[in-house]
Amino acid sequence: MKGRWVALLLVTLAACRTSEPNSVIRLPMGFIPNVQFAPFYVALDRGYYAEEGIDLDFDYSFETEGVKLVGAGELPFSLVSGEQVLLARAQELPVVYVMAWWQDYPIAIAAPVESGIEAPQDLAGAQIGIPGTFGASYVGLRALLHTAGLTEEDITLDSIGFNQVESLVSGQQEAVVVYANNEPLQLNARGHPVTVIRVADYVDLASNGILTNESMLANEPDVVRGMIRATLRGLADTIEDPEAAFEISKNYIEELDQLSAEDQDLQRAVLAKSIEFWITDRPGFSDPQAWENMHAVLLEMGLIAEPMDLAAAFTNEYLP
Repeated sequence: MKGRWVALLLVTLAACRTSEPNSVIRLPMGFIPNVQFAPFYVALDRGYYAEEGIDLDFDYSFETEGVKLVGAGELPFSLVSGEQVLLARAQELPVVYVMAWWQDYPIAIAAPVESGIEAPQDLAGAQIGIPGTFGASYVGLRALLHTAGLTEEDITLDSIGFNQVESLVSGQQEAVVVYANNEPLQLNARGHPVTVIRVADYVDLASNGILTNESMLANEPDVVRGMIRATLRGLADTIEDPEAAFEISKNYIEELDQLSAEDQDLQRAVLAKSIEFWITDRPGFSDPQAWENMHAVLLEMGLIAEPMDLAAAFTNEYLP
């Protein structure tokens, strides 16, 4: 089934591609160089962006910075999680989400197996570490609490930066907010098995994808389509041949080739787990219900003050 999906996607994308003079595009990624970005590395390495007239430059600045720059018209694209789109539009930034990359929201809670924390309701009274009270981690946590009838006041929440693994191993936290495809694998590899409570198992939320702005859609729709086509080709290649994608990623992650064989295998596992979040029979498609759910969560949290027009926040019209 996976091979059939990839083959069909590649035929469709190849039939649509164009060749135009290159324009340099800086793409904010929102995180450090990582195998989770393999589809973009593959698409760049294999010339898919070049075939669309796009000269891509990766920028690992914060997600929120990327959203602001796209909203101001200073950059055409950014990688972004769904909640950031609605938060930006609530501030009257004319941003639009045009391609879903992750099909499930990747945020989760990890707790030691022996802790007895196995479901959202078990978080009551727990001390939980989180990178910070912002972004996907915070929204995902609040969504999980909401499903159990809990609020932030029912837990002790500590901002710990991106030190979830160390904080849990050292016993500083009873549980930590993580990406389900990453830190749990690291913890298990270090001999600290954890129970993983995935947000996606309790509520469907709009996840990571590509953001642009209303000006790009109005004035350069072909560039938007080209960006999506090239990215989906890289995504299809990565799903079809993860090992080749891993090797290509070494060209963009300086330290990856210097890791021990054991640590490289761990990163391969991170890529494999990430791919589980990407596979779909509708590549790039944004599920309207996921946006409705995200909208409801942000209203409940008070992060947006009033209902908004979701039809202006995302579109599937530029998919191949």
